[in-house]
Amino acid sequence: MKLAMIGAGYVGLTTGACLAELGHHVVVFDIARDRVAQLRRAALPIFEPGLDRLVHKTLSSGRLSFTDCIKQAIENVQAVFIAVGTPSLDDGDIDLSQIDAAAHLIAANLDPQTVIVIKSTVAVGTAGRVREIVAEKRGKADFFVASNPEFLREGSAISDFMRPDRIVLGYDDEQAGDVLDAIYAPLAGVAPVCRTSTADAELTKHTANAFLAMKICFANQVADLCEAVGGDVNAVMEAVGRDSRIGRSFLNPGPGYGGSCFPKDTRAFAHTGRSKNAPQSLIESVIATNVERPARLSRRILSQAGLMRGDAVALLGVAFKANTDDVRESPSMEIARELTKAGIRVHVHDPQAMPNARRVLGHEVDWFDNPMDALSGVDAAVVATEWDDYRRLDLRRAAECMCGRHLFDFRNLLDPAKARHAGLVYHSIGRATVNFKSDGAQRAVWSRGGVLPFPAAAGRP
Repeated sequence: MKLAMIGAGYVGLTTGACLAELGHHVVVFDIARDRVAQLRRAALPIFEPGLDRLVHKTLSSGRLSFTDCIKQAIENVQAVFIAVGTPSLDDGDIDLSQIDAAAHLIAANLDPQTVIVIKSTVAVGTAGRVREIVAEKRGKADFFVASNPEFLREGSAISDFMRPDRIVLGYDDEQAGDVLDAIYAPLAGVAPVCRTSTADAELTKHTANAFLAMKICFANQVADLCEAVGGDVNAVMEAVGRDSRIGRSFLNPGPGYGGSCFPKDTRAFAHTGRSKNAPQSLIESVIATNVERPARLSRRILSQAGLMRGDAVALLGVAFKANTDDVRESPSMEIARELTKAGIRVHVHDPQAMPNARRVLGHEVDWFDNPMDALSGVDAAVVATEWDDYRRLDLRRAAECMCGRHLFDFRNLLDPAKARHAGLVYHSIGRATVNFKSDGAQRAVWSRGGVLPFPAAAGRP
């Protein structure tokens, strides 16, 4: 089939390349001419594992192409996907201005019987809104509108598309459903297909992300409880996750959720509830708790490491999660801001996200291309993103580089015993603080936010 994709951002680019890999001919349109020119050379403006190879492959095959001409993009296509940005408004609602603009843009050039497929994450009722805009501009309703929400996780988007948990097809006309079935026919048998109305499909995306955000928040609060009572959150969540009704995914504690989806989608879900007089109090609480968490962890760093103004902290990781360069609403970015507000010098390293982070933090922090350089001379270190680079960190060498001894592992990546043997005071999430003593003995201290006593070994504690 011949398909068009409006928007060459993360969702549009990834989905377009994957649809081309399934055998469709996909034309990706974007209004940014420089981005189109870049993509025609298979030069990607984002980092997503494997996407560069997939774009190069499908471009070379002729099944994927890019254009800044809307008429060329949607000529003789069976379906037009809309995958433009839907940022948050101040009240938590979704800004649909780019959706509206896309609807106006395609209306005049749309062939009769074409299916407009909304891929962007939108508020309930957006399919009807697009239908009204296009029909008014065309003077007739000779087209169809469908909703096909994406469930792509940054860092594993290609496998999520090719081997999804489910495919959600929302349509209000059988003809639109037939076209969607044909588009996803190559994935028949790979995943269950949920066929529903456009409104239900729109609500499904926000509901799913709100629930996953709630699991993350719950795991973080259980971790806080474990720290207070002497428990091990990893052991607790491993046992809890074995319950088939619950599952193990999204129960790993950390600095909080971030990125382009969960913060925006939880706010939109809560806003919809308020606007429809059906308050979503659980999600309202999740939002508030997640917003506060980076500040809470920053206070923990300052207190437990006994830091003073002018001291230095190495922050390893600013992407909101591993395998992406996305720093939008990243909790580690908030930790960097909180530490700098307290007068701490922050050394930042990230394998992929530093160019994006630099545009936000600028000269507020110091940037390092190598994690060991970032660790050099610091009074404490924080692992904030679960990159494999940090999982493989040479802790003995790290300890030699550092001036202080405190290592905060906010992703529970590292082995406490190895940290102890390296001479570090190891703080993790929801587990005992492992304290090194100069005589080689190990002490496990359950932290409640105070400064841990520690005899000075090499340099300051």
